[in-house]
Amino acid sequence: MAVFSSQTQPSDTRTVPRHVAIIMDGNGRWARGRGRPRTMGHRAGVDAVRRTIEASVALGIEYLTLYGFSTENWKRPESEVSDLMGLLRLFLKRELATLHKNGIKIRIIGDRSRFADDIRALLDKAEEQTSGNTRLNLTIALSYGARAEIAHAMREIARKVAAGEISADAITEDIIEQNLSTVGIPDPDLLIRTSGEQRISNFLLWQSAYTEFIFEDVLWPDFDRAHLEKAIDNFAGRERRFGAVI
Repeated sequence: MAVFSSQTQPSDTRTVPRHVAIIMDGNGRWARGRGRPRTMGHRAGVDAVRRTIEASVALGIEYLTLYGFSTENWKRPESEVSDLMGLLRLFLKRELATLHKNGIKIRIIGDRSRFADDIRALLDKAEEQTSGNTRLNLTIALSYGARAEIAHAMREIARKVAAGEISADAITEDIIEQNLSTVGIPDPDLLIRTSGEQRISNFLLWQSAYTEFIFEDVLWPDFDRAHLEKAIDNFAGRERRFGAVI
């Protein structure tokens, strides 16, 4: 199934956030509420990903970051993790050509070392094939944890200090940001979490210092353009001061 028509163009005149990040939560509860296995919820969640990518392009969002699989998710039952890996393979194989055709640039953040070789190859291919695209910057967080990301950045900076490349006194917020996996990506303006839970679960901790949060009661498989538009309207009505007095 195609992600969206190649004719889709930004057509909305509302003020939209440049970067939207989403914690996609509620697949299991969606399935349980229908008396179905959790795997069916994850499959329905893939459809919501397609809808959200299409809606983001139509609304003129420049950056979309999706929390696909956390470092903590490896603790789930082996059968569920296996199914999630199968869905990831399927998504990358089936959707890459359409994403590329529609000008989507894919970037993966997180620890790839725990993925199977074929999945790592698919992730590399997705990034390489879409690297020149500019229509939408899609970042997918896989095997990602913000604390691990920050710890990795600290190790890289410590290595550079030990090698004499920089001095300890020269370490600034900019230096830290340059060593995060999101280097080159603007901080999220808006972070949406579905399912009604009100926490950010180790997602983009550094990057979300001044992000606006919206917690939606809708379960992720039911998330659609109307929910995204509602969140954007909420965001547009907020006054963002970034610590200053306006």
